[in-house]
Amino acid sequence: MAAPQAVSVGSSHFTRRQHWLDPFIAEVDVALQVLAGQAAAARSNPAGAAKPDVAPELTAAETTHSAGLMRVNHVGEVCAQALYRGQAAASKDPSSAALFYRAAADEIDHLAWCQQRLRELDGRPSVLNPLWYAGSFTLGVLAARAGVARNLGFMAETERQVESHLEDHLQRLPAGDTRSRKIVEQMKQDEIGHRVTAERAGAVGMPAPVRGVMRLMSKLMTATAYRV
Repeated sequence: MAAPQAVSVGSSHFTRRQHWLDPFIAEVDVALQVLAGQAAAARSNPAGAAKPDVAPELTAAETTHSAGLMRVNHVGEVCAQALYRGQAAASKDPSSAALFYRAAADEIDHLAWCQQRLRELDGRPSVLNPLWYAGSFTLGVLAARAGVARNLGFMAETERQVESHLEDHLQRLPAGDTRSRKIVEQMKQDEIGHRVTAERAGAVGMPAPVRGVMRLMSKLMTATAYRV
């Protein structure tokens, strides 16, 4: 059990031992903040200061298309946040858990940037975000149960597929949407860094059936989130 934690209320002091439910409560709190759109980036938005107008450089059709793509990216960051926190929470290896939490911190930046761009495009997050979060957190816990090497391998394969997904979005974004493009480009660089870090930490390759299922789930999420 964790060491007692000193807590002060007014002029009185008492000690409190961590309850076994505390980690669960902490994760619920993080999930609620993410789903409520309260995530704050630690790094500056690569697109620069927020624009108050609805993308005047884009046509109505281009704005709708960009908003759909950035909603997909926002969902991807909701999933990444949940996945890595699930992998970290269930990991029995402290160094791996720390790696996942560091990656989750980067994903918070991505989440905030995508959310800001969605607002600029007069878009909205996916209404299915609670479902995406719960499913991804569960996947993270299951990956952790497979052992350290496979847990890291799941992260590496996830990032490998995300890299491909982001490159596809860079090709599909309207030519005039430079703000979205700058965000996606920085996200891609960060995801490459996460993959390389996982590989250097001892990630093993995922079996072909697992990779196939991951791609199928990604396509389902992408097709749904673009509209819903």
